[in-house]
Amino acid sequence: MIQLGWKRFCILIRTPIFTLRSNLEHFTTIAAYCNAIQVSAPKHPHFDIRSFQDNMHTVVAQMPPFRHEFYAIALKAVGSGKVISGHHTEFPEGSTIFFNSPFQILSWDIVPDWEGYYIIFSQDFIAKSSFLQDILKHFPFLKIEKDMPFAVEPKDMAPILSIYEAIAQEYNSEHPDKFQLIESYVLLLLNFIKRYFQNTVSEQDAHAEIRKTDLKLLSRFQAQLETSFYANTSTPNNSQVHTTSYYAGKLSIHPNHLNAVVKQITGQTAKQHIQNHVLNLAKSRLIQTEDSVKEIAYSLYFESPNNFSSFFKKLTSQTPNTYRKAALL
Repeated sequence: MIQLGWKRFCILIRTPIFTLRSNLEHFTTIAAYCNAIQVSAPKHPHFDIRSFQDNMHTVVAQMPPFRHEFYAIALKAVGSGKVISGHHTEFPEGSTIFFNSPFQILSWDIVPDWEGYYIIFSQDFIAKSSFLQDILKHFPFLKIEKDMPFAVEPKDMAPILSIYEAIAQEYNSEHPDKFQLIESYVLLLLNFIKRYFQNTVSEQDAHAEIRKTDLKLLSRFQAQLETSFYANTSTPNNSQVHTTSYYAGKLSIHPNHLNAVVKQITGQTAKQHIQNHVLNLAKSRLIQTEDSVKEIAYSLYFESPNNFSSFFKKLTSQTPNTYRKAALL
């Protein structure tokens, strides 16, 4: 594995994290991310799969720190260079599975000799999927504080590669139902990695440094955010679940402290995370259920359907009904 130039390496190691986070590029679409790293545009706005071999001809070899808003799952079969993913500065030698979570800081300085695959998908892809709901609950290795890279044994390479190859074959096909199969393959990949991840974590408790105080707080906030919108959840005033102060109270901290920690790690405020979570739940219910807009509004603890519609239109420039009709075409 080659190392960064000494001057650049020292800057990355010695500069406090918060100074590296100013003026970061932040990519909100997969197309923008592909353009920035100089690979061809994706065939779908919310899902992409690439082989590293195909990327190597054009990809930016030295990518400064940036963020994107997607999940990525990569299998590096071989490859040289340095990748920094979140707080993970050292990847295992040899074949490696690694992850990127939304808002995680990522950078690299690589040799264009990588082989393997990666998939990248957005929250919209999850919202439209029948299989990938509660993805963080079932697949904890995608959480920002748990997504450590780990080595892959040679005997496990073939079955993992075969799943990526099946996804790529469907993705590049013209079958109208291809995303139904892609979702199934992604679920298979996630479950396969989960089994391997659990075995690896049990052997690598030395990585306890990934559970630092701020990351633990972010994880607890994310967990509270998810469970607060479960169907059996009730609070004295359900509309409180839309406020930062509600979660700060649950976590026994000041709202300003929660905002500071969440923004420092992810680049977004706690309020923005709440809004994004509610929006993704709304999109999922609009697509996956036949519930009326009124029923969805109250299930998400809005005080009125009008409040829900205003919220949805502000964030998407579409009414809930318009979004539903377009998504189901």
